[in-house]
Amino acid sequence: MAKRRNPRRSLNPLDIPPVVRLWLLRILVPLGGYREFISYSEIRSDPLAIAVGLEEWIDPSPREYDQKTATTQLRKIYQACEDESWDAMVPSCLQRNVKRLADLANLSETDCRILEFAVILNDGQLVALAADYLGELSTLKLFNALTVVLDLSERDVCASLSPHGVLATTGLLSIDRQGTSSLREKFDLLSRSFADHILSFDADPVVLLRDILTPSTPAELSLADFDHIGEPLSLLLPYLKHALVTGRKGVNIFLQGQPGTGKSQLAKLLAKEFDCELFEVASEDSENKPVDGERRLRAFKAAQCFFSKRRAILLFDEVEDVFDDGDYGFGRKSTAQTRKAWINRILESNPVPTLWLSNSIQSLDPAFIRRFDMVIELPLPSRRQRERIIREACSDLLEEADMVRIAEHESLAPAVVTRAASVVRTIHQELVSSDAARAMALLIGNTLEGQGYPRLRRSDDNRLPEFYDTAFINADADLAKIAESLIAARSGRLCLYGPPGTGKTAYGKWLADRLDLPLQTKRASDLLSMWVGESEKKIARTFRQAAEENALLMIDEVDSFLQDRRGDLRGWETSLVNEMLTQIESFPGVFIASTNLMRNLDQAALRRFDLKVKFDFMTCEQAAKLLCRFCDRVRIPAPGPDHLTRLVRLRGLTPGDFAVMARRHRFHPFASCDALIGALEAECAIKEGPTAAIGFLQ
Repeated sequence: MAKRRNPRRSLNPLDIPPVVRLWLLRILVPLGGYREFISYSEIRSDPLAIAVGLEEWIDPSPREYDQKTATTQLRKIYQACEDESWDAMVPSCLQRNVKRLADLANLSETDCRILEFAVILNDGQLVALAADYLGELSTLKLFNALTVVLDLSERDVCASLSPHGVLATTGLLSIDRQGTSSLREKFDLLSRSFADHILSFDADPVVLLRDILTPSTPAELSLADFDHIGEPLSLLLPYLKHALVTGRKGVNIFLQGQPGTGKSQLAKLLAKEFDCELFEVASEDSENKPVDGERRLRAFKAAQCFFSKRRAILLFDEVEDVFDDGDYGFGRKSTAQTRKAWINRILESNPVPTLWLSNSIQSLDPAFIRRFDMVIELPLPSRRQRERIIREACSDLLEEADMVRIAEHESLAPAVVTRAASVVRTIHQELVSSDAARAMALLIGNTLEGQGYPRLRRSDDNRLPEFYDTAFINADADLAKIAESLIAARSGRLCLYGPPGTGKTAYGKWLADRLDLPLQTKRASDLLSMWVGESEKKIARTFRQAAEENALLMIDEVDSFLQDRRGDLRGWETSLVNEMLTQIESFPGVFIASTNLMRNLDQAALRRFDLKVKFDFMTCEQAAKLLCRFCDRVRIPAPGPDHLTRLVRLRGLTPGDFAVMARRHRFHPFASCDALIGALEAECAIKEGPTAAIGFLQ
């Protein structure tokens, strides 16, 4: 073993606590460490020689050095130290802090002595240096070493370091039972900074654990922002209140939802509501290094012990670190699976109510899930809730129209809004009002895009076209009467079918206005996902949100979801059809489905609709009236007979064609009706497939 040298001036024997010197001598003499420490040619560690009183043997001449004499002197020093050991105490600060922990966790006298030794072993170099001369230790040799060094019974040491002992169950100290290693490597304290804190100052246990448990910051939202989960909240609030008042054990609530849906905010609000402390099991330490799942579980165990008599709630965020950190492809179980019995037991007996947070519950074993008192999903807020959150966060930054437009994005999480508002408010003095709106849209849009969602829409897609009028819709049912009937019934399922541009989607928007209902419009791209089973979840969530908001739900391109199952469908496509049919049948409000491909719909789907309405190409009379109105609106001369003759010859003319002309007129104005008719002729000419002519030419 190579000699380990340090400058002599770096160590003053008077600075070494008597108990530490006693431990050093017990390691070297009774345990036999001197055999490696005092070699045949030299003392192998200068600092250790100074610490135990053998400094005269440092760097002697070869003639003066004598191994036997040095060993004899060491034995005498050890015996004298033992004779005076009755008052050898650990530093007073460490003693007081361990006493506080003992009172909280019911540590035995043996537990306290072992914990003190482990702290000093971890903090200083001398004890570890001396222990290295013992070589690699098995668990049994570790127990024997502690019996000698701390003057304890081997039976008490074994009980204290048992997996079921208080040190292990509280997470304060664990030992490596696998193979052999040095004395220092055998011990594993609760956290990186635990030894520093417990040695440095008198501290509340919360301070001692601050590397692994952090007090929560104040909430930024209010309970009113969670109205969209009002029903589960109505159960959670009284249940948590009862648990805190009565000290009920085994209270565990699982909150799941996409990132940014407010899980952490809800946890903070619950603590505020019940005027109790909230501590979070940290996912990174004071050096910003990640804390692995095993250590987080130990922190959780410690918190359950230390806070059992406090009015507190624990928050365990990112539970994937524990429940989904395995690699099943290579046969490596997750931390939770390797501790399955313990986790099942703690979920039934933990004294401190705990909120477990995750983006998804799918990673959890069903055996764990059934032990949670409540499993609550936090969906993205409804449109009404999004508007409320945006108004609270941005009313000083945005105009009403901007707030309404931003709230239309169904994938917008509250955290995205509040963070963007914080950034813009920081630089608000340097922006004009319109710039603030653009900055908000940019920040929110970039975040949404980064999450894999579409950016904010530039305009309100639910706004009716400028020239919309049901008089120009060629349907096989009275659209106005349908509206009157739905006003009375407030429930109905309509299937609108026909060629593109005939006014199906616009009718849904018009109907929502007539019924005075909020409108939720979905396209196939909004609901289809590349992940198996995700499309079904999106469909279910869409119908649920529409029901909660009492909204008129309209799904365009519904043929994407209701393909005829008699055809050659793949399994996931059949599942999609089944989910859509189930949701349609159970939806209590007004539902509209539109399609251009009626013949492709599943036969069972057709039976689900109360009314099927065909939207066709415009009649001659409708086209002529709409042409006159268009010319009047854009202030060009009214059409003459020649123009009307050309108009009725057009095949497949729809209100959508006039909407295209209106948009074109904004940047390329029509100078005359002749130019307008020419543009309509060109538009109809490029439509694919045979179409019927309007008017009497049909």
